[in-house]
Amino acid sequence: MNRYFCTVLACMIIAMTSTARVAAEEAAILQKTELLWPNGAPGAKGNEDGDKPTLTIYLPPKEKATGTAVVICPGGGYGFLAMDHEGHQVARWLNSLGVAGFILKYRHRNSGAGYGHPAPLQDAQRAISMVRSRAKEWNIDPGRIGILGFSAGGHLASSAGTHFQKRYSDVKNAIDRNSCRPDFMILIYPVISMTEWFTHRGSRRNLLSDKPDKNLVENLSNERQVTSETPPTFLVHTYEDKGVPAENSIYFYLALRKAKVPAEMHIYQKGRHGFGLGKKHSAVSSWPVRCADWMRGMGLLEKDSEQE
Repeated sequence: MNRYFCTVLACMIIAMTSTARVAAEEAAILQKTELLWPNGAPGAKGNEDGDKPTLTIYLPPKEKATGTAVVICPGGGYGFLAMDHEGHQVARWLNSLGVAGFILKYRHRNSGAGYGHPAPLQDAQRAISMVRSRAKEWNIDPGRIGILGFSAGGHLASSAGTHFQKRYSDVKNAIDRNSCRPDFMILIYPVISMTEWFTHRGSRRNLLSDKPDKNLVENLSNERQVTSETPPTFLVHTYEDKGVPAENSIYFYLALRKAKVPAEMHIYQKGRHGFGLGKKHSAVSSWPVRCADWMRGMGLLEKDSEQE
């Protein structure tokens, strides 16, 4: 066998080994999916898959783990969930930073028997409390648990960050006795307001019905619920977003600034609604880098000495 063929054979073996290694790593990172409420979610209307909210758990390799964790809320107008590009892809990106990702499959208008408020917020609060209650098991710092949401998932995430003073489900066990307040928020092209002209009407209708109570609409307009206790926030939007206009992020940022809550916002010119990590776009594809910089500046990507 001559030198050329030996070289080609060696390259093929290396490539196959690398592919197998990457596949094994990805399989190892995707841990499992767990029910939020093994004995049934509050207000459950049936026993189908859509009546059972879950967390899909992605843990980074232990030697890389920072101790930070993020609950991920995919978007979908409170009518479906974009579980791949706003869920699994995001969890893998977080793992690359040493951050644990927990994808929340929350209830919505077209899941199971159909759910509006308060079911999604019940699920988000339970998810945060569940991650915090099992922090030691999952190698997580209970004081570094954030929430990330896209579009309507951004509304849910911002609701978790502005409504944590009230539990929307009964405290039934040790999990629920853990705080449901996120330590930070990452909001990507989020729906924020339910009252202003720039609200996403489909999300509002799916969450609150066609003729919602005015007080409820006001209460879930999260730009009006910001206080000094609202967690530090990172926001991303685009000028071109016609589905959920950038004013959603802008009004929320101004409310955070007024309350003296640390915040960072990036408004890109180009990019349609729903770009996820932005891989198929130009400038907006830099938002994960900017977000990682923000998290690093917040001390969230430093390896926690207690996790070593």
